Amino acid sequence: MIPLAAPGPLQGLAYIRDNPAIVLGYLGEHLQLTLIALVVALVIALPFGTLIANRPALAGPVMGVLGLLYTIPSLALIILLIPLTGLNSRSVIIALIIYAQVILVRNISAGLNGIDRAILEAARGMGMNPWQVWRRVQIPLALPVILAGVRIAAVVCVGIATIGSQFSAGGLGTLLFQGISQGGRLDKIWAGTLTVGGLALTINVALLGLERLLSPATRLRRAERHLALRRRATEGAEPAHV
Repeated sequence: MIPLAAPGPLQGLAYIRDNPAIVLGYLGEHLQLTLIALVVALVIALPFGTLIANRPALAGPVMGVLGLLYTIPSLALIILLIPLTGLNSRSVIIALIIYAQVILVRNISAGLNGIDRAILEAARGMGMNPWQVWRRVQIPLALPVILAGVRIAAVVCVGIATIGSQFSAGGLGTLLFQGISQGGRLDKIWAGTLTVGGLALTINVALLGLERLLSPATRLRRAERHLALRRRATEGAEPAHV
């Protein structure tokens, strides 16, 4: 008979069960690295994405530079940052921010470019200034595409942050590298692998659900249901005619 699970994953699950405090501590560190990097990366990417959406001539050079940075191996990039930022979590976070840029900028510009120009003209015709058009019209309409970029960037950051433990940044990679350095401790290696994979999967599913919730089709269906409920309530409140 084929076993339901290999001994390796079972060893990892047993380690997680027997050492929840250790695993949760590393999980918290991993989440902190990922969330800080994502928030800062998004703050940087929003103006860049808006810029190349408004000035298409800049899209090639900007995306070319960001794509080139994305191809640098993560270990090499962090090592290059150490003389500038030190052997600490700051170097790892900066590397994660750099890797997230190409994904976020591309999706932000794609989301903004995908908006019907007639909608933007109507917003300007209502007296909105460029800032109001961007904040109240463009960003809400482009939000599902932007969230798709955030989702992909988050999964990438979770994976790359695993090597942060090699640079005094902590995180779930600590379990992996401890297992390797301790003569091949499969329980630690599998525990680290399973928790990193589970974290990436959880973030992906959560952001995918939010992406679908905020999609134009979902919002339209929600508005139609709300309108239908209001119509039925209004009809029920009308006095009966003799």
